[in-house]
Amino acid sequence: MGTLGIVVVGPGLIGKQHIRLVAARSDCKLLAIVAPEHEANYAVAREHGVPLFRDLDECRSLRDIDGAIISSPNQFHAEQAKWCIDAGVAVLVEKPITASVSEGEALVALAERRNAKVLVGHHRAHSPLLARAREVIESGRLGRLVSVMGSAQFYKPADYFEAGPWRTKPGGGPILINLIHEIGNLRSLCGEITAVQAFSSSTLRRHEVEDTVAINLRFANGALGNFMLSDTAACARSWEQTSRENPAYPTYPDEDCYVVAGTRGYLSVPTFRLKYQPGEEEPSWLKPLTEETLEVERQEPLACQLEHFVQVIRGNAKPLVSASDGLRNLKITEAIARSAAEGRIIET
Repeated sequence: MGTLGIVVVGPGLIGKQHIRLVAARSDCKLLAIVAPEHEANYAVAREHGVPLFRDLDECRSLRDIDGAIISSPNQFHAEQAKWCIDAGVAVLVEKPITASVSEGEALVALAERRNAKVLVGHHRAHSPLLARAREVIESGRLGRLVSVMGSAQFYKPADYFEAGPWRTKPGGGPILINLIHEIGNLRSLCGEITAVQAFSSSTLRRHEVEDTVAINLRFANGALGNFMLSDTAACARSWEQTSRENPAYPTYPDEDCYVVAGTRGYLSVPTFRLKYQPGEEEPSWLKPLTEETLEVERQEPLACQLEHFVQVIRGNAKPLVSASDGLRNLKITEAIARSAAEGRIIET
């Protein structure tokens, strides 16, 4: 393959970032944007000198489509990803893979039957920060994993919902939009999640979906976790506001969004402050912890993800986040929503 022809579906907040990154690569060519016929969408298409198509069927007039990036509202993911699979086009579909588990199961089954190239857009999976944290945990420096405490708390202003009213409806709340990222991260760091328990509230925004969720987690290795999610808390303890990976957000380098603790020490992420009990003697709360701040590399995860997608298209790599892996993240988030609604522990 020479230059890869890429179509981007949905030029919204994340779609514009995908378009920017595709346009910046010498080995990729942006062929078209797929979106409703609104002036704002035409403006993006004109800026990049490509046509605006109303749907993917109109893309059949194009030649040499090698890949599609789907960043449309969640409810369109299943239909649009299926179009790509049927057309033999490699697809990067933004998380969640689909709006419901049943749709996701059907899409995964189709992708497996067709041996399709499907990458799910959990872009943080491509972050060097996550890789470094996983490396520390797997090295045994923390001892046996005991717990993880996490947070994704931030305040989304009113214009966020005005620009995308679907975000106030079922399928558009912070569990599916934001928490699903965290589930992918926590599974990567701590292993498989086997049970969840949650409480949710919509008291502040009064939308049809939740605005705040408190979650307990049980992992297959016996570790436990808790996580606080809110899109109405003026708080800096979220990945976007602490990782320094996305220049669109103000960052707070003294804040963390994860604390992973083991029998010998704990790691705060993404400050990478490590506190541990050295030596082979049994740890004790009466003994001081050795403190260290680890060196880390920072890159733009979306750019790393696009590089990986290029390699998937070319057949040089298998999807880091496969369709089945994306479905697993969706199943856990759906279980969290069920737990909050039904007031019980849900085995996953």
